[in-house]
Amino acid sequence: MDILSIAILIFIVMELANVIILYFQPHSQLGNGVGVFNAFHNKDNQEQQLFVSYLVNWVAGVKLIFIFLLAVILAIGTQQVRLWAVVAMILSIATYFWRLHPIIKKLDSMGCITPKGYSKALDWMIAGFMILFTAALGIYLAQQML
Repeated sequence: MDILSIAILIFIVMELANVIILYFQPHSQLGNGVGVFNAFHNKDNQEQQLFVSYLVNWVAGVKLIFIFLLAVILAIGTQQVRLWAVVAMILSIATYFWRLHPIIKKLDSMGCITPKGYSKALDWMIAGFMILFTAALGIYLAQQML
């Protein structure tokens, strides 16, 4: 198994764990569980609760789309397709820092996240995925030059 496939497989396994958390334990503070958001525990507004539940399940569904597409790429994709899948993953994961990072950082500074400082831990998790794919891409390209 080549380095690109290994990186994709690691991502699939980790994201599958996140999907399981989102579907079956959304209140968890592990992985992508939304229990870190204090507003998630607000039971006063049923409309807001249902909306949040809808969004949590929507995110899990979108993650499943990525997982299944990556699994198909691993199963029948050529080396070229895996290469471009890794590039696409780097770019798509990077969007976290453009749109989501500023929001969660502000929520954390406002005291709306438990535990405090979780936004920094999440930054490192997301950066870790980017490092994983970027390192795999670099190693693959270096091997191709030899």
